[in-house]
Amino acid sequence: MELTATTTVRKPSQEVYAFWRDLGNLPTFMAHLEEVRSTGGRTSHWSASAPFGKSVEWDAEIVDEVAGEKIAWRSTGNPDVPNAGTVRFVPAPDGVSTEVHVLLTYDIPGGAVGKAVAKYFGEEPHQQLDDDLRRLKQVLETGEVLRSEGAPWGKRARKEFPQRPAQPLSDSELAKGADA
Repeated sequence: MELTATTTVRKPSQEVYAFWRDLGNLPTFMAHLEEVRSTGGRTSHWSASAPFGKSVEWDAEIVDEVAGEKIAWRSTGNPDVPNAGTVRFVPAPDGVSTEVHVLLTYDIPGGAVGKAVAKYFGEEPHQQLDDDLRRLKQVLETGEVLRSEGAPWGKRARKEFPQRPAQPLSDSELAKGADA
């Protein structure tokens, strides 16, 4: 699977690049990342949540980097989810902002079936990447991911507010409604 997404952040490209390059910052805006830990100058260990309460882990290495402009990486060894990607930090025409361009490729476990199951359970990869970049913009421009009153706990809310099919009110619920 290949994903692309772009956002514009109202910060200089050097600042956006430096924030992304500090890999420990990535879980602050990437909803599925649980932890990214540097294991060397160009190597790291990643863990992420996956559908059905599973976790996946992998090691990665930076394979191309131009300070302030680009970071490219690939997974190494025998990862749960083989992946690679490039992030480019391009000064925007306004002279103040940065365009962040992401290209991500990975193999979804289970192939087409895995992709269909993940989408069914609300794990659509294109939307996830767009949402991650929206949160990156929020973190860099405001210092935090903005939360609505309806979901103040962000990604933790998925566990606290599971979807369930609609069902008729019980007799006791109907009785409470009549008393009100």
